[in-house]
Amino acid sequence: MKKIIRYFSLLIGFTACFPSLARAKILLLLDWYVNPDHAAIIVAQQKGFFEKNNLDVEIIEPADPSLPPKLVAAGKVDLAINYQPQLYQQVSEGLPLVRVGSLISSPLNSVVVLKNSKIKTLADLKGKKVGYSVSGFEDVLLDTMLRSIGLSNQDVKLVNVNWSLSPSLLTGQVDAVIGAFRNFELNQIHLEKQEGVAFFPEQYGVPVYDELILVANRNNLASKKISAFLTALEQATTYLQSHPDEAWQAFANHKPKAR
Repeated sequence: MKKIIRYFSLLIGFTACFPSLARAKILLLLDWYVNPDHAAIIVAQQKGFFEKNNLDVEIIEPADPSLPPKLVAAGKVDLAINYQPQLYQQVSEGLPLVRVGSLISSPLNSVVVLKNSKIKTLADLKGKKVGYSVSGFEDVLLDTMLRSIGLSNQDVKLVNVNWSLSPSLLTGQVDAVIGAFRNFELNQIHLEKQEGVAFFPEQYGVPVYDELILVANRNNLASKKISAFLTALEQATTYLQSHPDEAWQAFANHKPKAR
């Protein structure tokens, strides 16, 4: 009995000497519900890269896509997926946010119209209704694109469609939408037996930028778990590139369809 007590005393003492063995908790807010843009994050979780880097990551889908950076700024979550152009505006408004990494390092945003519409060039938007979701960003993006062809936002009618981009376009509520991701809305439109056409910002006067970035609170940058998270994300990205089929299965199994 004394040997058993001595053994457990040694075990407890050993564990106390290595508190880092307990995985660090990270709350991560996505920019929207899980989609292929988040593949590296999901693969990192599914294939154990977070665990290998001593992390316990909780991935949260926001009810409101505008909330993630605000909750990071308020210290409610550790990291959030954000948009590079919007970060500048958020910092100018006083939010203590810092970019710590990139998730998608090229633009995805675009102006989308239906292929069977009369809009064949960006200039054809003159006098048309254009739906958007994010004021102060997408309207400025559209204005920059239009100015590259001698027009401006004054030549179109902007309609806030909230986050209902594809439905508002498909139902004829608007003639075009800005803020549509070329790798998402175009596929969504196709699934509805329609075809979409995209006009890319970087081809109309907008500098190339990183679409999705990771932001943290600038007061928490000393946290080692942020560095560990980025290491795990890099490892997952390498795995995704080297093993695309296995990575797809890991992503698809994150939320298997109910049978």
